[in-house]
Amino acid sequence: MPSWAESQRLLERARHTIPAGVTSNVRAGERPFPLFFAHAAGATLTDVDGNSYIDYVLGQGPMILGHSHPAVLDAVERAMRRGQLFAGQHELEIEVAEALVRLVPCAELCRFGVSGSELVQAAMRLARAVTGRTLILRFEGHYHGWFDNVLLNVATPPDQAGPREQPRLALGSAGQTASVCEDFLLLPWNDLALVEQLFAERGHTIAAIMTEPMMCNTGAIPPAPGFLAGLRRLCDQYGALLYMDEIITGFRLGLSGAQGRFGVTPDLATFAKALAGGFATAALVGRRKYMERFAQDVNHSGTFNGNVISMAAAAAALAELERDDGALYRHMEQLGTTLIDGIRSLAQRHDLPILVQGFPTAFHLSFTELAALHEYRDYALHCDKERYARLKVALLKRGVRVLDRGVWYISAAHTADQIAQTLDIFDAALLEVREL
Repeated sequence: MPSWAESQRLLERARHTIPAGVTSNVRAGERPFPLFFAHAAGATLTDVDGNSYIDYVLGQGPMILGHSHPAVLDAVERAMRRGQLFAGQHELEIEVAEALVRLVPCAELCRFGVSGSELVQAAMRLARAVTGRTLILRFEGHYHGWFDNVLLNVATPPDQAGPREQPRLALGSAGQTASVCEDFLLLPWNDLALVEQLFAERGHTIAAIMTEPMMCNTGAIPPAPGFLAGLRRLCDQYGALLYMDEIITGFRLGLSGAQGRFGVTPDLATFAKALAGGFATAALVGRRKYMERFAQDVNHSGTFNGNVISMAAAAAALAELERDDGALYRHMEQLGTTLIDGIRSLAQRHDLPILVQGFPTAFHLSFTELAALHEYRDYALHCDKERYARLKVALLKRGVRVLDRGVWYISAAHTADQIAQTLDIFDAALLEVREL
């Protein structure tokens, strides 16, 4: 068992000035408790007690190039010595926008912000302005940020979710107002027949369909064959906009995002986590005829939008990802496939009901008897989360860090040796979990 004494000491100190000792509620419930970290490089993270971990959390996804990537850090250092914030324009903004337009199918114009949560708001505002409608269709288990009007039905207890075919809109936090539910419609993910039925009844009142193109936070659930294409067809038929929240999938599932991987082009899309190699930035991109409204009557503002540091990081990160025709993606896909295959083999050898699904650069691991997860209720009702939590701690004790909710991320900095080491550790961790 590693010593985490210094992390415990710092957590107690933090609790005197920071609620729960953490600055994001997502970190508050980490097991065995929230750790403090000292430095990171490549695919390795080191805590304040000197324990090192092969990292599959990767900052909740942004560190697609690995930690402390020299190309990103050097670009930021060079740029910030010329100034950090101008309250005006600079050339790096254009460079990043040009890269997005070149790489992302739906990107004809771009706007930048600081966080994914912000740009989700901009996308919804734009969709409502374009259509003159207010209702937005969203799906159970999808996460679109922590703001009052979107923190709905992300992790609703099944006994409070209502009937599957008519889910109940549910607030995610104390302090939200129930009135926000009036602007949304809710359905289960991956059931096109239900979406078609809803549009037949109310399609001309719907401004947009808001969807993760792959349901990343909850189960790494891919779209069913034809599902995204069906959403595209319905939006075209009824005059709604198709908005893909690619905060996680963007530049993680490939250079063209999930929309490129799945071959369905939305009207609007948002990007954030992997966009800038670990620095805080986000982008809303979309078709020119819609995005031009920001130059007319739709407000989108922000002091730190397009700041020098974020744009320098994004330009450098995208250049690395594009290098040699996306060679880093081939590397990540190979390593991720090896890891997934190895986990499945070990699960079979230990006779444990482990499901791994998703893609090599972002996949989900769960204890379940199901052959696949198709929607939120599969995850909520049929996955043994307590057993996975024990596995997570068993891995952490042995030097592998993963997310509590079961999502694993691969970076370009992971090596074949680290994958092999991870599988050895996973083997030992399964023995411990099996004995409990």
